[in-house]
Amino acid sequence: MWSDSAKSLFSDRKARAVGDIVTVVVVESTTSSQSASTTGDSTVKASSSSAAGPLKILPKLSFDGQDTMESKGSTSRSATLTARIAARVVRVLPSGDLEIEGTRTVTTNGEKQELKLRGVVRPEDIAPDNTVLSTFIANAEITYTGKGTVGVRQRMGIITRLIRLIW
Repeated sequence: MWSDSAKSLFSDRKARAVGDIVTVVVVESTTSSQSASTTGDSTVKASSSSAAGPLKILPKLSFDGQDTMESKGSTSRSATLTARIAARVVRVLPSGDLEIEGTRTVTTNGEKQELKLRGVVRPEDIAPDNTVLSTFIANAEITYTGKGTVGVRQRMGIITRLIRLIW
């Protein structure tokens, strides 16, 4: 007997309606670097001839000054995130594209790690095995956070933050 939930002999079972689940293969890699260099020189010279009139008693004034400044700085950062997460279709847009959302929380030895994902995917980008690469998700918002002993140790303490704020 045929039913809507039965698998089709002619097509793959892929997410296409609200409530359907699609597996997202997260493969994100970012690298950025920036450098800056600034140099500046300024010279100031001022002088006056002897004063005229009743101010003749003032001596001749002169001033010389020079200021040189040089600064350099650079920063670089890279990150790689690889994971698999199941996301649910929360809305089908008028264009037929699917808005998806998913959350995965894993707690190991008191460390809680949470991966959140949301975005829009085209049905044709979903593979026959009902997976989609994160690079095919439009307006992708991928957040990966961790809380626990290791995360606490990675943050600066309040005294260190105050000292860095002063300097």
